[in-house]
Amino acid sequence: MSEIIVVTSGKGGVGKTTTSASFASGLALRGHRTVVIDFDVGLRNLDLIMGCERRVVYDFVNVIQGEAKLKQALIRDKHTPDLYVLPASQTRDKEALTKEGVGAVLDELREDFDYIVCDSPAGIERGALMAMYYADHAIVVTNPEVSSVRDSDRILGIIDAKSKRAEEGEAPMAKHLLITRYVSERVAAGEMLSIDDILELLAVPLIGVIPESESVLQASNAGVPVIHDQATVPGQAYADVVARFLGEDKPLRFLEPEKKGLLKRLFGT
Repeated sequence: MSEIIVVTSGKGGVGKTTTSASFASGLALRGHRTVVIDFDVGLRNLDLIMGCERRVVYDFVNVIQGEAKLKQALIRDKHTPDLYVLPASQTRDKEALTKEGVGAVLDELREDFDYIVCDSPAGIERGALMAMYYADHAIVVTNPEVSSVRDSDRILGIIDAKSKRAEEGEAPMAKHLLITRYVSERVAAGEMLSIDDILELLAVPLIGVIPESESVLQASNAGVPVIHDQATVPGQAYADVVARFLGEDKPLRFLEPEKKGLLKRLFGT
């Protein structure tokens, strides 16, 4: 039975689409047939990060409205054979996403895929509600900042109240917290919330911590999810997140400030 995972947040700019791309890629790299769906109708950024923007012919809304078959809209990832992308529309209104339409597409995808990753828009607008409605798991992405954590707390409340599981009285959605853009030096200086502070405020199991790094932006600009670059700290951290989601016991890494050697201290390199 396939599982649906929504990657969501209350605040924009926290690394949600970057996470969706790397998390879906990581599942596929582990041999699981995976599809990642962009729910951000009107903006559409997932295809850029996945490096398939020039291959978009039909989109999610085309499928919902019967203008294209699902197989016509799915784009096979050029880096990972077991991964497919279903892009969002740039020209339609978010009202095009309906519970019935989204549910029908997800039911069809369940027949062919092990995991369905839903890249949600930030906040609580229609696209975000549709992305989380049918999910079995939620990965809530937050930065170590008060405003981001507060907005994540609000999203957790909406997940508990407005998902299909909540409406039908089923077991609650499994929730996982992912902290991104973490800078250990700023945490040590009291300029960012600590992991313990965030966990105390949100009370959600931690699935991983992704340190701030220029390699994330570089990977996004190149159209290659950063998890493919295992020479980078974020690439390794995302691989750990996927492993934990799949039930493996992986210790948290990259949480302490890097210890600089003599040359680095002398020359600041």
